[in-house]
Amino acid sequence: MVEFDEFGPEKILEVYNPKVNMKGFVVVDSTALGVSKGGIRMTPNVSIDEVAKLARTMTWKNALADLPFGGAKAGIIADDRAIPKQKKKEIIQEFARAIKPICPSLYIAGPDMNTGEEEMRWFVEANGSVKSATGKPATMCVKPGVKCGIPHEYGSTGFGVFHAAVVAAHHQDKNIEGMTIAIEGLGNVGSFAAKYLSEAGAKIVGISDSKGLLHVQEGIDIKKVFNVKEKTGSVINYKPGQVLPSHDIVGMDVDILITAAVPDLITVADVGKVRAKMIVEGSNIPMTADVEKMLHEKGILVVPDFVANAGGVISSYAEYRGKNPDEMFTLVKKKIQKNTHVVLKYAEEKNWMPRDAAMEIARDRVLKKCTTCKLPNL
Repeated sequence: MVEFDEFGPEKILEVYNPKVNMKGFVVVDSTALGVSKGGIRMTPNVSIDEVAKLARTMTWKNALADLPFGGAKAGIIADDRAIPKQKKKEIIQEFARAIKPICPSLYIAGPDMNTGEEEMRWFVEANGSVKSATGKPATMCVKPGVKCGIPHEYGSTGFGVFHAAVVAAHHQDKNIEGMTIAIEGLGNVGSFAAKYLSEAGAKIVGISDSKGLLHVQEGIDIKKVFNVKEKTGSVINYKPGQVLPSHDIVGMDVDILITAAVPDLITVADVGKVRAKMIVEGSNIPMTADVEKMLHEKGILVVPDFVANAGGVISSYAEYRGKNPDEMFTLVKKKIQKNTHVVLKYAEEKNWMPRDAAMEIARDRVLKKCTTCKLPNL
């Protein structure tokens, strides 16, 4: 059941096309700060409840990133792995046509689970407006060399996670160079975070994927592990190295643990196992707020997901404004560094955990622009 409050959701649009069996929906959570922004998630069991929660997260993420975007999210009920490419294209394009009444006037699409730059190309082609989606292919331009797409495959989220980690280290009077790092997941976010951390001199001693955890105390050769992952499908085939169960990454004795894959990675039962001095949440919802609080009470600094992994939506804003990739990376660095610093400083001043500080900052920014919102007891 979708929960409504002072902030939203403002609009929920359900669409259906029986000809291609397209079932989908858009949740516009808030337009207080501007047109709503959020990706399209395609899974067999995606629900309006799930999408509404993600849309609210986007409201806070966009506000905290200090972008003139509201929060939204979309869902299409389909099994990406069970349908041919042409069928997927038909579903995406029928969805794009069906939501034209609110896109791009109230909602801007983007990539999410099982959608990427190619799907955004299909979406824009069917919608008819180049402004209807971000995360488009770099070759998709208004005219050659002008206002081209900036796909998330460029690694903006992982780049932002790297800068959040650097700022968090400085906040504790440490330098990222020489610090030990464990990274959960080597997908788009984890791989780019690993790349930039390694180039900055950090020592990555653990990387996990769905097959297991690779542990090399002397440090993992990042280029080599990328090659192993690409050729064999898993980091566990890297040699030499110790192979452990994937979930053991939670208890690795490192300076920084970076989550970059599954939700709910760290549970209440794991709190006593965590030995990292700091956790940077590159993935969405890697633990509950209650678990974050327990880790905070243990003296472990946790940089929240909607602070650390906002690089993707900042990249979307850069693309929406017609910036090039170099300008995008400059903007991601500037905003992630600034917002991570502001949140950690405010948390320290208030003696709060960083998530509470980030939430208050984000809510305050929305409240200042929202004429109908009232939130007591901030």
